[in-house]
Amino acid sequence: PYELACANLTSSAGKTAEHDRLWQLFDINWQNQMTEYPEWATSVGYPGQNGRWTDLSLEAINRRKRELDAPLKALQSIDRAKLNQEDQLSYDIFNYRLRSGIEGRRFPDELMPLNQLEGIQECAANTLTENPTSTVKDYEDIISRLRGVPTVIDQTMVLMKAGLKAKVTPPKITLRDVPQQIKAQIVDDPLTSPLLESFKKFPSTIATAEQERLRATASGIVRDDVVPAYRKLVEFFVNEYLPGARENLALSDLPDGKNWYAHRVRASTTTALTPAEIHEIGLAEVKRLRAAMDELITKTGFKGSFKEFCTYVRSDRRFFFDQKEELLAGYRDIGKRIDPELIKQFGKLPRLPYGIEAVPSFSEKSQPTAYYRSGSLTPGRAGIFCANTYDLKTRPKWEMEALTLHEAVPG
Repeated sequence: PYELACANLTSSAGKTAEHDRLWQLFDINWQNQMTEYPEWATSVGYPGQNGRWTDLSLEAINRRKRELDAPLKALQSIDRAKLNQEDQLSYDIFNYRLRSGIEGRRFPDELMPLNQLEGIQECAANTLTENPTSTVKDYEDIISRLRGVPTVIDQTMVLMKAGLKAKVTPPKITLRDVPQQIKAQIVDDPLTSPLLESFKKFPSTIATAEQERLRATASGIVRDDVVPAYRKLVEFFVNEYLPGARENLALSDLPDGKNWYAHRVRASTTTALTPAEIHEIGLAEVKRLRAAMDELITKTGFKGSFKEFCTYVRSDRRFFFDQKEELLAGYRDIGKRIDPELIKQFGKLPRLPYGIEAVPSFSEKSQPTAYYRSGSLTPGRAGIFCANTYDLKTRPKWEMEALTLHEAVPG
């Protein structure tokens, strides 16, 4: 349907205004993205996809790669010169993204579907927390997704096995905490599962009898289907995948890795700079920042070397909280002090509010210091700045303001 819709648009050249054709193409592409990636659809509040997972079968992945040609051909049928300035910019951005995707399809990213930051051991619980929970239908959607978890696990394992065969895996050292992440999904009592957070408290609009039915159904699926699937995954991961993962670190060490890395650099920077040129920029920035740090250390009156100063700010207890709630309260205080300053810097501010919560305990050990979980106005879900409260002695106070600016507002 996607390729056909793009082909029909291509054949409409000369029959419909170019502005209209461009936006029809954007709509076709958006509908396809929402259908192909249901987790994304849930995240942005797009309806109708909340009971599905992305198809990770090799057949579906290869089909999606092939289909990248269709929207580019449709875009090329649109006369850019006949568009207004704003549409030309949209045209150029879309063109860039399509060409980057086509350039990158030679690189088998799909063979590394699981790592310490993402994968079915993480995304299942995280996605289900984004599912709407207002109606019985909403909970039926979550149950549908629960039924689909074993299939996603099977598809993930097929990709990982293909990755082992092709020698395409993440570095072994980065995977050391993944077994525990998987084990966190293996519980004796289903209601303690991270997957069933939504079933611990229902909205009052759902009748008690329905609540009991939905909870019992979800618990049975987790107990009988999901937990055994995760057991199979952790056994494979520990016994086969982790021992077979690569010892080297660089992406360039993978097959065709230098070209793969260069592609990633282009896609991430939207420039034609080479990795070596980017590296030189980095070295120059480190030198500039180090000089600024030395100047600031002198102003503080600290007596000692740069190394000693670094040890001081990374170890003195005055720079750390003792309790997790203190850390979260500190972030919330910073966030509310930032909010009123934004109006002085930006002409338009987003209407979507955000909250500050702890990174889920089942994944905190291997997660970064903080990250942002997108919200959406459509289902009424706020954005969340997730702060890591694991191992408080590694969470200094002096990094919190910059991190809040980056992850929450305005970042």
